[in-house]
Amino acid sequence: MPNMNDIFRQAQVMQRKISKMQDEMAAKTFEASSGGGMVKVVVNGRSELQGLTIDPKVFSDGDVEMLQDLIVAAVNEASRIAHDSMEREINSLTGGIKVPNIF
Repeated sequence: MPNMNDIFRQAQVMQRKISKMQDEMAAKTFEASSGGGMVKVVVNGRSELQGLTIDPKVFSDGDVEMLQDLIVAAVNEASRIAHDSMEREINSLTGGIKVPNIF
């Protein structure tokens, strides 16, 4: 039976691995689009918007609300992709054990 010091050491190792993985994921970028590719966004692993590309054809209608909806949809999708990727990486480290306060 492992003693408390061994368990504590293992927890510290796991914490360092998770922290390193979070840093690596934060540096990655994730892309999504909406409106059939009319709006494209890039977010990092922290779901911070890094880039936004809007096809000029979107402006031909003058529909500002549609453009706003397309931007929101693309940003939300890219953030979801980043979150799902982070979750998969953490699950691979923890063997599926849910660790609180990671996200």
